[in-house]
Amino acid sequence: MKRFLFLVLIFQNVFSQEIPLNVQKIIKAYPGKVTGFKGNKIVFSDGSNLIYDDFKNKTKQEMLENPDIEDQFRFVYAKVNKNLIPKEDAGRIRNEAFFKKIYGNSKSEVESKMTEIIWCPKLVNQKIKVTTVNGIDIIVKKLSAELDNNPEFKKYINAIGGTFNWRKISGTNRLSMHSYGMTIDINVKNSNYWQWDCKCKNEEATLLYRNQIPLKLVSIFEKYGFIWGGNWKHYDTMHFEYRPELFL
Repeated sequence: MKRFLFLVLIFQNVFSQEIPLNVQKIIKAYPGKVTGFKGNKIVFSDGSNLIYDDFKNKTKQEMLENPDIEDQFRFVYAKVNKNLIPKEDAGRIRNEAFFKKIYGNSKSEVESKMTEIIWCPKLVNQKIKVTTVNGIDIIVKKLSAELDNNPEFKKYINAIGGTFNWRKISGTNRLSMHSYGMTIDINVKNSNYWQWDCKCKNEEATLLYRNQIPLKLVSIFEKYGFIWGGNWKHYDTMHFEYRPELFL
């Protein structure tokens, strides 16, 4: 029996060493959707797969436009702190094919997995639609309940700017993360967006970082697995998206 357990432990160690750490994070973050890793490919529950690492050297713009899944981890997402002045765009690089496998390959497929919840019933009482994939609707309800106990945040969390919206990112051919129903834009009136501030869409523009969102509010979102667009060099301070793999 001891020998059997010893062999099991050896197998588990070898298995974990063969699977890149970031793939292990993905498997943990999307249970039931991502089931394994074989031959440099991430395996999904329907038996399909996607290449993890294309082994190409890319500029930052090339990573935005044509990333592999490994590129999504190129910059480490650090939780907010009082000295926040973001230098990179951790979480802004996304492989579209990966998220379509998780949430749906088309508008209708994503919509079929959506549900309506009441956002912050006491402070806001607004109906919003979110995906049920990965239990995100339940997670958003918990997030909403905690925010609802912080009346000082009301002006930031009322009049939600957007959740589900199948569309392209402005000025690009990339599908917005709002297309998957796992993203929340809070009140735009108290937010900053780099394209608005520079009045441009040039990724190489010199940007002066701006933010009005309280970091305590951001930390609550992060607690539930949401990254913050205000933590990007190309800032989008109203924007929160569910990316638990970046916290593991």
